[in-house]
Amino acid sequence: MKPIGLFGGTFDPVHNGHLNIAQAFADEIGLETVIFLPAGEPYHKTAAQTAAAHRLAMVEAAVADYPQFAVSDCDIVRQGATYTFDTVQIFRQQFPNTPLWWLLGSDSLMKLHTWKRWETLVRQINIAVAMREGDSLNKTPAVLHSWLGGALQNGSVRILNTLLYPVSSTQIRSELQQGRFSDGLIPPQVERYIRRHGLYQN
Repeated sequence: MKPIGLFGGTFDPVHNGHLNIAQAFADEIGLETVIFLPAGEPYHKTAAQTAAAHRLAMVEAAVADYPQFAVSDCDIVRQGATYTFDTVQIFRQQFPNTPLWWLLGSDSLMKLHTWKRWETLVRQINIAVAMREGDSLNKTPAVLHSWLGGALQNGSVRILNTLLYPVSSTQIRSELQQGRFSDGLIPPQVERYIRRHGLYQN
């Protein structure tokens, strides 16, 4: 049974860097599918600037041409803050016998010990880490060393060969607010959606 990948994020807006790393996630781990999970209320961020319905619609538009990608609204329809632990329980019930992988950026890996029930979480799901250029596992907090060492050895954590795009949704929002449509950074269908709905305009 081929594993399934879960890719959570605010996606405000979704951009080509997200699609690029999701494809690397699928290819390098050998996934059946990658499910994008736009966040409802991420507890560790200030509220998303853009309504969840718009962020969901942009992700749906972005992945429409990728047969290996899917989108779930499970983190949006849930009430209250979105915790990865709770999301994983939902997918564990849905796919009880399927290996599950969660995609993490290296910045999130460094804060994993602050996540809700992280020690239980890492026993329930495998983790693929996408490194940012300049990041190193040497920067991992000491509280994670013992777990990470063992997980890298037993294969429940994999470091992707593909680096994260050096672009962020924050940077793209800033450009859009100034009336500049980011050059090749967002999929054309997402750009059309943003224009049609007047998102990220001052």
